[in-house]
Amino acid sequence: MKQTVEHKIKWVKNRSYYPEYNEDELKHFTNEEIKGVLQFQRTHDDYTNTPLYSLKRLANYLNVADIKVKDESKRFSLNAFKVMGGIYAVGKYLADVLGKDIQTLSFAELRSPQIKEQLGELTFISATDGNHGRSVAWAARELGHKSVIYMPKGSSLERLTAIRNEGAEADITDVNYDETVRLCARLAEENGWIMVQDTAWEGYDEIPLWIMQGYAAIAQEILEELETQSEKPPTHIFLQAGVGSFAAGIAAYFTQYFKEQAPKIIVVEPNLADCYYRSFHNETGAMQFVTGDMNTIMAGLACGEPNTRAFRILSQYAWAAYSCEDSISALGMRVLGNPLGEDPKIISGESGAVPLGLLVHLCTQQENLEAREALELDSSSRVLVISTEGDTDHQHYLDIVWKGLYS
Repeated sequence: MKQTVEHKIKWVKNRSYYPEYNEDELKHFTNEEIKGVLQFQRTHDDYTNTPLYSLKRLANYLNVADIKVKDESKRFSLNAFKVMGGIYAVGKYLADVLGKDIQTLSFAELRSPQIKEQLGELTFISATDGNHGRSVAWAARELGHKSVIYMPKGSSLERLTAIRNEGAEADITDVNYDETVRLCARLAEENGWIMVQDTAWEGYDEIPLWIMQGYAAIAQEILEELETQSEKPPTHIFLQAGVGSFAAGIAAYFTQYFKEQAPKIIVVEPNLADCYYRSFHNETGAMQFVTGDMNTIMAGLACGEPNTRAFRILSQYAWAAYSCEDSISALGMRVLGNPLGEDPKIISGESGAVPLGLLVHLCTQQENLEAREALELDSSSRVLVISTEGDTDHQHYLDIVWKGLYS
C-alpha cells in the first residue's frame, strides 16, 4: 500500500512590508561599513571564503533559473556560520576597551602579549544551542580569554562537547533558550562578565548589532563572488530565522545595496518557534513571542523571542514568513546530501537545510501553486539560500539522511 507523505507549511505575507530605504536601520549595513567588518575578519590566518555553489540540475528540476547555495559548514573549520558574528563582536569589544578603531587592528595584534597585558583576562558569557556558543568560546580562546556557555534543555551532547573542546566552561540548563539567555544576562551582571549574545532587548543592543554586522559580511562575500563571475544577483533569498539576527543582517545588506531592486526576502522558521510568522500574521504587526519547550530538530532556530533590532529590519523588508514542520528541514538535508547529476554534494544540518527544503516543497507540490504565484517564483527566478551549518550533530544527521527520520 503506497503512502503519501505531506511536508506541511504555513505562510503569511508580511502586513508591514514597506521596502523604502530606512537610513536609521540600514546605515549600519552599508557596503562601506560591512567592508570594514570583513576586513577585520580576514586578518585571521584561517580565514577563507566559503563556497558558493550553483545547483544547476536542481534548478532545472524545480523549473527556476538558478539556485545558489552558500556552504557555511566550511567556515573556520567550525562547521557553521556563527563564528562570523562571534569573531567580530569579541574583536570589536576589545578594540573599544583599548580605545582603538577595529579597522586599524588585526586579529594577531589583539592576541599579542602587549595587548593581553593591557586587557588582563576577560570572561565572555553566552547562551546557545551550540553553534553561537562554540564561536564565542573559539574567539575568546584564540584571543587568550575565558568563556562560560550555557545551553537550553534538550541540547545535543555532541554540541556541548564541541564547546568544551574550545576551552569553555559549558553546561546544559533545564530551561528553554530564552530563559537561558536571561540566566546568562544575570550571571554576566553579577560577575562582571561580558555578555556576547546575538539577540537584543531594551538596554542590550550594541553587541548584538556587531554580531549582525559580522553575519552581513557573508552577504558581501556572496556579492563579491557574483560580481567576479559576472553573474546576476538573486531575485529571491530564503533566510532561516531564530531570533532573526542572521536573516536581518543578510537582508539589510542586500536591501541597502540594491535598494528598490533588492531581492525578495522570505523568512523561514520551525513551526514550533515561529515568532516572525506569528508577528507578520498579527493584525497590528506587533512582535509576538512563542513560549514553551519548542522541541524542534532545528535547534539553532528554536527561539521564541525576536531580536528587537532584527525585528525592526525584517518587519519592514521581509516579504513573507514560512512556518515549517521538521519534515521540511529533513527534506532539505536529503536533497543537498544526494544531488542530481554534477551538482555538488552539500552536508547541511537541521537548521542549515530548511530554506532549501522549503524551496523544493514549494516547487514540487501542487497545493503550493498559489504560494508560488504570490512569490513570483517561476522559471526566471534566481534563488539564494545559505546552508548555515553542517552536521553539527553527526549521529542525528545520519539518522535523518540514512534512516529517513522525519520523512
